[in-house]
Amino acid sequence: MLAQIVLLITGTVFGFITLTLLARFFMQWGRVSFRNPIGHFVITVTDWAVMPARRVIPGLFGLDMASLLLAWVAQILNVLIEIGLGIPVIAPVVIPLLGLVDLARMATYLIFGVVLVSVLLSWVGPHAPAAHVFNELSRPFLAPFRRLIRPLGGIDLSPLVLLLALQIVLLVIAQLRRNLLTLPSVF
Repeated sequence: MLAQIVLLITGTVFGFITLTLLARFFMQWGRVSFRNPIGHFVITVTDWAVMPARRVIPGLFGLDMASLLLAWVAQILNVLIEIGLGIPVIAPVVIPLLGLVDLARMATYLIFGVVLVSVLLSWVGPHAPAAHVFNELSRPFLAPFRRLIRPLGGIDLSPLVLLLALQIVLLVIAQLRRNLLTLPSVF
């Protein structure tokens, strides 16, 4: 039971760090202004790690690779803790792969949450201060679906289709993680 408590706490801490680093990455990628309460929160929580890392990790095509790499490292550390507390691991090469799969899972959860909050705010508080941030964050992910699915009766169904697609992605990621955990230890 103690191992489960430790896994819960470490999973929550590393998940929080990963999500804020991914939020920083997505905000910069989507050119969302950091001059709002959400942006200030993300910068405040992640600056301690990102600013020193940027001295070593350059950006790539205008993307904040330091934030993305640090998010991956956080997930690798979480995997290492899981291994230390009893989750069987196969080979050392699987650890970074599990971290990458977990990073993809966290990114999918973040996109899911951003789209869901954006939709909810469009219904109940379209002029709320956070609405613009969530709309800007969700726009790049919704754009391909909006090109395919036109509004019906003034209602945009593209978020519903995107959320369904993200659920499918989560199923694929879960299966990939299970497959990695069952690889033979010959590497």
